[in-house]
Amino acid sequence: FGHEKGAFTGAIKREPGKIEIAEGGTLFLDEIGDMPLTMQSHLLRVLQDRTFYRVGGTQEVRTDVRFIAATNKDLKLAIRQGTFREDLYFRLAVITIALPPLRERMEDLSTLVEHFLNRPSNVGLCKRVTLSHEAFQALQHYAWPGNVRELENVLTRALILCPGDTIGPEHLALTALTTSPAAAPPVEPEPSTDILFFSYHKSMDAYSQKLIEAALRRNGWNQTKAAAELGLQRTYLTKLLRQKQIPGKPPATSSD
Repeated sequence: FGHEKGAFTGAIKREPGKIEIAEGGTLFLDEIGDMPLTMQSHLLRVLQDRTFYRVGGTQEVRTDVRFIAATNKDLKLAIRQGTFREDLYFRLAVITIALPPLRERMEDLSTLVEHFLNRPSNVGLCKRVTLSHEAFQALQHYAWPGNVRELENVLTRALILCPGDTIGPEHLALTALTTSPAAAPPVEPEPSTDILFFSYHKSMDAYSQKLIEAALRRNGWNQTKAAAELGLQRTYLTKLLRQKQIPGKPPATSSD
C-alpha cells in the first residue's frame, strides 16, 4: 500500500506501494493462501471499493488495477479452517483456472524438459545436451512433489553434473531427493544405477495398484468417491485404471 513521509522511523519520503505502481495494469499476488487475515481485510477493501490508504496517510487513493492471484492451497478448506476470508475468496474467484500438479499431467513432461534444457539462460552453463531414454523414464516415474519448479532444479543440476552431451539417470539424482542423508545407501557402480531405478519404481507401481484397488472397494467401486479419497482428479484416476489395467467395476460373481 505504500507509505507517507514520516509514517515510521526512516520514512523520509512518500513511497508508492505495489498497487499504486500497478495502476492501469495487472498485479499478480502469488501464494494468496498464505496472506495474513489482517492483510486480507485490507485487500478486500481494495477489491470492493477500488480505494486504499497509504500507511500513515489520511487521503483516500483510488485505483484501477486488475488482480490475478495464485495459490497451491485448497482455499475452500482454508475458509472452513478460518484462515482465509470467504468474502475475499468470492471477490477473487471471478475466473478460476485449476492447474493440476505435474504428476497428473505427465503428457506435458517432454515439452517441459525440452524447454528447460534448451532455454537461452543455459548458455555458458553446459553445452547442448540430450536426455537418454533411461533418464526420461526415471522422470516419468518420479512423483514430483515439488511440481514444475522441482523439475527445473533437477534438470539444471543435471546440466551442471553431466560431463558429456547425454544426460543419464545418474545425473538426475532423483533418489537423493527422496532419501535422507543418514539413510542414503552407499554409491553403487554406474552399471547398477538402472537396476536401482527399475526395482524401486516396479515396487511403487505394485503398491499404487493395491492402493487404488483398495480405495475402489471401500467406495463401492464409485470412481468419483475413490478419486476424492486418494486426492486425485477423477480423470487422472481413470487414466491410471487404463494404464495399470485395473477393472473399474467389481468382479462378476458366479451364480448357481
